[in-house]
Amino acid sequence: MSMDFKGRVAIVTGAGGGLGRQHALALAQRGAKVLVNDLGGAVDGSGGSVSAAQAVVDEIRAAGGEALANGASVTDFAAVEAMVQQAIDAWGRVDILVNNAGILRDKSFSKMDMADFRLVVDVHLMGAANCCKAVWPHMVAQNYGRIVMTTSSTGLYGNFGQSNYGAAKLAQVGLMQTLAIEGAKYHIHVNALAPTAATRMTESLFPPQILDALKPEAVVPAMLVLAHESAPTRTILCAGGGSFEAAHITLTQGVHIGLGEDAPEQLAARLAEVTERAGEQVPQSGAAQGTIEVQKAMAARA
Repeated sequence: MSMDFKGRVAIVTGAGGGLGRQHALALAQRGAKVLVNDLGGAVDGSGGSVSAAQAVVDEIRAAGGEALANGASVTDFAAVEAMVQQAIDAWGRVDILVNNAGILRDKSFSKMDMADFRLVVDVHLMGAANCCKAVWPHMVAQNYGRIVMTTSSTGLYGNFGQSNYGAAKLAQVGLMQTLAIEGAKYHIHVNALAPTAATRMTESLFPPQILDALKPEAVVPAMLVLAHESAPTRTILCAGGGSFEAAHITLTQGVHIGLGEDAPEQLAARLAEVTERAGEQVPQSGAAQGTIEVQKAMAARA
């Protein structure tokens, strides 16, 4: 089955270069009309020009596709709303949102200025939230939508010098979880992509031979699967170098200890049982954790 996007309208943020550019080109190549958003700033978020987005639009048009350029900052909700309206005015709908825009302000936490922490969270988390909020009513009205968050292995598993980036990236997973639940009845599927790719943001982290193996193009298939009408929902796909994995936030079987005065001592003594991963599960909602704990408490009283 060919993965076709004909008739679909996509917005890709941070699409003036690197991974976002590859996302936009791939969606357009498979038939989608694409609004290419990029602030056109440096890796740290400074500066700005629509020229980067326009260059990708020119590529798409040269190949016979339809595209529009947009230079909005995802941190500016009014500008994001105008961006979405630009797509609506041109093509009448928005089917796909790929939240790819991001910046880096790396430093160890002890040396990090809190302004840099806040800015990275603002771009990655609030930027994604702004874009989701702006497309949401349109997706609800048309009873269809596909949203792809861009999370990171740093958010899922940590990385030295990236406390701000990691916090923002895992927060996108939390946003994904709830939006997927709330969007289900409107056929809005929300997923997350954790890419490993050689881009402006990662080129200083890897030697040349590894950079060559981690071409951004290798991540694109995962994005296409998550953006397609056949997409799953609430899935975290990891992708890099042509390999694909899934990440899960799980809950162990745990133990019931009760409310005795020695509960802290019992918990410390049985912590290995609590963290034992055999039989762990992926809860369908946050309420599931509470339900499981109540069931254990009731069973202990029976």
